[in-house]
Amino acid sequence: MKSPRLRNAQTHSKKRIEKLLITAGPTREMLDPVRFISNLSTGELGYKLARLAVQKGYEVTLISGPTALKPVAGTKHVAVVSSEDMRLACVKHFKKSDALIMTAAVADFTPAKQARQKIKRRETQSVVLNRTKDILAELGPKKGSRIVIGFCLETEKWLEYAKLKLLKKKMTGIVANYYEPGKICPFGHNPMTSVFMDAGLRTQKHTNLSKSGMANKILGWMEDLAGA
Repeated sequence: MKSPRLRNAQTHSKKRIEKLLITAGPTREMLDPVRFISNLSTGELGYKLARLAVQKGYEVTLISGPTALKPVAGTKHVAVVSSEDMRLACVKHFKKSDALIMTAAVADFTPAKQARQKIKRRETQSVVLNRTKDILAELGPKKGSRIVIGFCLETEKWLEYAKLKLLKKKMTGIVANYYEPGKICPFGHNPMTSVFMDAGLRTQKHTNLSKSGMANKILGWMEDLAGA
């Protein structure tokens, strides 16, 4: 009996998807040996996505920033820490992948200098930050026939910013999420409300789904994009 993935690929797509690259979790940008800049990402969605993809028969490479989650059985697990670690791993594995789903929350800024020893308490302390390299802006224009799905999280004008990122970085599609402290929080075990937007600016809204439910929707959308 053919796997669901093979049946779907044969039905829809010249861009047959077999090798799937997924990123998950946050990055950590170290200030000194024990302190870092990071974000609220837990990696929950990326890990759910990887687990479901394995069940559906995909060959999955999961590049993960630091999380409390156990590696997903059946995946090639690549552990990274910083945004630059994540970028180098993505560049390496993207070459051999048919699709990239980038759920990872990669830091936009990193300290210009990492202290070799723990920074001592002072009256004032200034930290100079540099912009990190944009992974999707680097890989999107090189995608060729690959499917590249990015994510964005905004606190305002979420669909407007999602559209700008989608077009600028030449992605196949983007998953837009909204965050409002104390009211709407997509992190961890919380349900998600997301809008999928493709390169033709067509949208789909999925409301109040569990991470497993959202992972299922994303994989289905990926196959739809491959067959478009």
